[in-house]
Amino acid sequence: MTIAPEHRQLLTVHTHARGKRSPVTCRLKCNDACLHPAPNESANEYFKDVVGAVLSRRAMLGTLAVAAGAVVIGAQGATAPSAAAAPLAEGRFPGHGHGHGKGLAFGAIDPQPVDVDALVVPEGYTWDPIIRWGDPILPGGRTFDPDNQSPEQQAKQFGYNCDYLDILPIRPGAPSRGTRGLLVSNLEYTNAEIMFPPTEKYWDIAPDGSRTKNAYTRAIERAAHGMAVVEVRRRAAGTPWDHQRLSPYNRRIHLGTEFVLDGPAAGSDLLKTAADPTGRRVLGTMNNCAGGTTPWGTVLSGEENFNGYFVAAGANPTADARYGLGSSTSYGWEQDEPRFAQSEGYENESHRFGWVVEVDPYDPESTPVKHTAMGRFKHEGANVTLSRAGHAVAYMGDDQAFDYVYKFVSKDRVAKGDSRWARAHNKTLLSEGDLFVARFTGDSPAAQIDGSGALPADGAFDGTGEWIPLVKGGRSRVPGMSVEEVLVWTRLAADKVGATKMDRPEDVEISPVTGRIYVACTNNSGRTPGNATEGATEANPRTHKVVGGATTNGNRDGHVVEIVPVGDQTSTRFTWNLLLVAGDPTVEGTYFAGYPRDRVSPISCPDNLAFDAEGNLWISTDGAPSSSAIARCDGLFKVPVAGRERGHVQQFLSVPAGAETCGPLVDSRDGMVYVNVQHPGEDGTYDAPDSFFPDYVAPGVRPEAGDFRGPRPTVVQVYRPRR
Repeated sequence: MTIAPEHRQLLTVHTHARGKRSPVTCRLKCNDACLHPAPNESANEYFKDVVGAVLSRRAMLGTLAVAAGAVVIGAQGATAPSAAAAPLAEGRFPGHGHGHGKGLAFGAIDPQPVDVDALVVPEGYTWDPIIRWGDPILPGGRTFDPDNQSPEQQAKQFGYNCDYLDILPIRPGAPSRGTRGLLVSNLEYTNAEIMFPPTEKYWDIAPDGSRTKNAYTRAIERAAHGMAVVEVRRRAAGTPWDHQRLSPYNRRIHLGTEFVLDGPAAGSDLLKTAADPTGRRVLGTMNNCAGGTTPWGTVLSGEENFNGYFVAAGANPTADARYGLGSSTSYGWEQDEPRFAQSEGYENESHRFGWVVEVDPYDPESTPVKHTAMGRFKHEGANVTLSRAGHAVAYMGDDQAFDYVYKFVSKDRVAKGDSRWARAHNKTLLSEGDLFVARFTGDSPAAQIDGSGALPADGAFDGTGEWIPLVKGGRSRVPGMSVEEVLVWTRLAADKVGATKMDRPEDVEISPVTGRIYVACTNNSGRTPGNATEGATEANPRTHKVVGGATTNGNRDGHVVEIVPVGDQTSTRFTWNLLLVAGDPTVEGTYFAGYPRDRVSPISCPDNLAFDAEGNLWISTDGAPSSSAIARCDGLFKVPVAGRERGHVQQFLSVPAGAETCGPLVDSRDGMVYVNVQHPGEDGTYDAPDSFFPDYVAPGVRPEAGDFRGPRPTVVQVYRPRR
């Protein structure tokens, strides 16, 4: 395995927050969501109250088989093979031998202790940064100097805490990335304690030595949020990329960038402010988490934990509470701009965030769009496939404990080709259509779902489901709510129609081979025995686990849901099963699609998902260090979803101390794997870093120009060196 240089340090890891990671990340990334009562206080039915109305298991299996043959991916209508596990072949324990299944070959690595400050990859592979926080990408951008930062320079540099990632061909519709590409990345949030020196330039310092960020630092933070488009080049396929410091494609999108609001809610009184009386223009995007690349070559970005940036206005306390707004923020930007305080005239400003954003990376002069038709909630991201008839179908997760999974179906159909007219038309597909929320029903008696993660008598967590309409045919299907209200307060609308509460549904990805949909439910420390909000359900079957005789409450390790449409992707019916119930495989209550537990890599807290060309699922994790059973660095894992190897989890890489693995991109045909390494060394300070990734400047050595003796969120490429 490949590790960082030998002068790396093994570091102490601080106490972690409940069910997630560092308290620092919880505060800055999601405004301590898991420390507050779950915003969803709706009385939606539990599975145990409705199991009497479901199909028998025998009927279910028959439906599943029909569905598997009917699923379509894209307009061509390719059918999906069954994903049922076949008889198992002999395997090897992870870390010994090569990964099984088709696709990228590698020897699974061993899980890494939480204090290892290294990016660990399989034997025979190496890694390089493509671009790091602070690297200049626009004219006038200077080489990164961590001691001399400014808002103007940060707006010309790669921003902080990269999340979603893709590398597009330099030309729309090109069959492969070739030797030139466009790297697109989200830049989710900032951590001032490890970004800025503890000097008066960046901090207001009290007589007792305590520090608070000043206005100058807060302005740098706003410039570090958003998105980036950067041209990259390489000498041949399968070789590492270099980012281009200057390119006409390069672009930074931040809190000062103008966006257009489109769709049915655009222009609504719920979106108007003193600065924008039209309700159609908004400055900036924030807390951009996962995303997706559309079939027509644009990139979607999910605005996630926007609530942590706004003070509750008080105009609608019920809605504010449901979205997690409070009397204070994590960032203090309300001191600088009235819109973040939601003061008089700006009561609706928070309504202008929490959308799916669409950016055209091929047109740096284009205005990004926020699509109100797709609903407003804490979007992890959005991923689009095409129905048999050519409708765009997007799947989305609302990343909060006890929140929901959504689907959007476009009114219009995709135009084929990459002509200027076709691309212009396709960029309007997400502006109008039908919005649905998922209801999952289990097929086992409630008594068999005991919260331990133990399988019910039929040997699987599975059932049927339906997509409940919120907006259909341009009309609200939610009693007492207009279309605009449904789209602005989508969580409240989903509460009313009885959607199924899930354990933090994050990334939702569609298999390019089968058309099946996979939902990463990261964890839910609030789903505990006897919880008033909700206990165990078949789709969220774990409320506790027992490790070494000690009981830990909550679903700390998460699970992955597999959804099979009954018919076309536009169908409102589906079947489902749990592919994985994550955790330490030596602990009871874990499940890996029937694959032997003694042959898989430990995995906890699935977050972002991706597929390779062969249809293998890749899972990046966020929270494994805080798992009471695993307590290892986060990583990237390959999981076949069909055939003999279905459920065989194999760890490909491990990220450094304190870091989260984000935005996985797997090009198995090119032999390349890409990840965004987010918030390395999250618990440290500027003067006492907890990580030195990726520059690894040795103690006592003066950093070279552009390097930093401290942590930097970084886009990383993993590959086999050519000899």
